[in-house]
Amino acid sequence: MIAAIFTTFRLVLVWFLVYLFFVISIGEAVRPGMNGYHWVEGLGVMGGFALALTVLSIACSHVLRVRLVAGRLDASALSARQRRQVEIPFEAGAAFDLVDAAIRELPGAQVVDSARDSLQVRAKVKRIDPYGGVARRARNQVLVTVTPNGEAGSALLVCEPERPAWTDWFLVDHGTNFENAEAIVRAITRRVAAARRGEQDSVRDTVAAKELAVARLNLLQAQVEPHFLYNTLANAQLLTRSDPPLADQMLGNLIQYLRHSLPRGGDGISTLGQEMERTRAYLDILKIRMGARLETQLQVDQTLHAHPFPAMMIQTLAENAIKHGLEPKPGGGNIWVFARVHGGTLSVTVADDGMGLTGNAGGSGIGLSNVRERLRLGYGDAASFVLTSNFPSGVAATINLPYQLPVEAAHA
Repeated sequence: MIAAIFTTFRLVLVWFLVYLFFVISIGEAVRPGMNGYHWVEGLGVMGGFALALTVLSIACSHVLRVRLVAGRLDASALSARQRRQVEIPFEAGAAFDLVDAAIRELPGAQVVDSARDSLQVRAKVKRIDPYGGVARRARNQVLVTVTPNGEAGSALLVCEPERPAWTDWFLVDHGTNFENAEAIVRAITRRVAAARRGEQDSVRDTVAAKELAVARLNLLQAQVEPHFLYNTLANAQLLTRSDPPLADQMLGNLIQYLRHSLPRGGDGISTLGQEMERTRAYLDILKIRMGARLETQLQVDQTLHAHPFPAMMIQTLAENAIKHGLEPKPGGGNIWVFARVHGGTLSVTVADDGMGLTGNAGGSGIGLSNVRERLRLGYGDAASFVLTSNFPSGVAATINLPYQLPVEAAHA
């Protein structure tokens, strides 16, 4: 309240002094005793009262509106020149873009001059009479400077009338610059909150997508194992009646297969060595079923055994080669499994000399579809699956993954 009284008193006093100087100057021009002196004296007194009432009404109007807009009456709120320091939790470039957009949306913004290199924004804002709604010639101006502060930005905001500072002794802005400063701060705060919500939504979407991908990977993997286990146990049951030693050998291979199958994380990632042992046990079971019609060769360098590799994929390709390539072929054939590193890519190939890319051998079944889908979910564009014809007959299926150097090589 003291600030409001002081502001009102200051305006009345300054205008009174200016008017007094004007009256004295006129009085000196009209000498005493000359015609019109008393007329000038009376007119000066009446003009003084009129001026005092006008200035008092303007000052009271300014004070009441600032209290309405700001909710308080202090020197800071009553001032026509407003200053704000806003901390923005983004790097300086992003903070500048946010501030620039907030100022351009400010009501009445006419001229906006922004310089991204110097991180400054200047704007001219049309001042509207808060009571008559008529556009006035007087304008306010806004200056914002963004200062880099590590990973954040600090914005210095200045809102003031478009006139020299000394005129504040005579004129008021009816709280328009306070409104502009608060509006810009609100706009910046809202945009920061919207960006934070967007980041949180993105994180939630990423987590949800990862959980969905893991669930889909587990589902795709579960579609393969029960089928194989059912067939193996059914064959072992038949062999127990006709060839118990062979049934015992098949069950031993199944135990070996399960030993390498059960210790597996929920993300479906194993190692190349574990997958080779699993595939070897699987093929040994199939060799009992097919006898001399199946020959296998597995060649993977020992240094690649620790490399991460999706579970069940090599076995799926081997199963597909037998089902679509060798079982339909009279006399059976061979399966080769080998791995190689070229540049930054690890390639694992399962090849056969069976029926080739004819009929169902093209891989339209669930096995190869699962391989493609699991690679897409787990690696995106970083992995690929290639199915080509083998020479002179058969199919070669190759999985390409990003190669990860062993820990010892990475620190060498």
